[in-house]
Amino acid sequence: MADGNPLTPAAFQVLLALAAGPGGRAHGYGIMGFVAEVTGDAVQLGPGTLYRTLTRLAADGLAEELPGEDSRRRYYRITPAGRAAAEREAALLARLVAAAGAAGLTARPESA
Repeated sequence: MADGNPLTPAAFQVLLALAAGPGGRAHGYGIMGFVAEVTGDAVQLGPGTLYRTLTRLAADGLAEELPGEDSRRRYYRITPAGRAAAEREAALLARLVAAAGAAGLTARPESA
């Protein structure tokens, strides 16, 4: 993932949640809630998927676990490399959405 290849949907969603969090950080439950909210509950990251994804993002240098701020929660932060990867992925997704619009696959606003 850190090599410029596209991110998995879960990896992008987690990085997006971290980037949107205060100071670029969030805890696991907050990440799950953010993803559910922004997707209108279409995506529910379960704990297994979330923590596997966080472990992979950390191994790739895209996110890092923060030292224990709270004994009950583990906090994570997006790294500069993670922000760059998320920006690349967002640009890719924007191009795909534009292509979907050109192909007539997205809703068009009604004429006023």
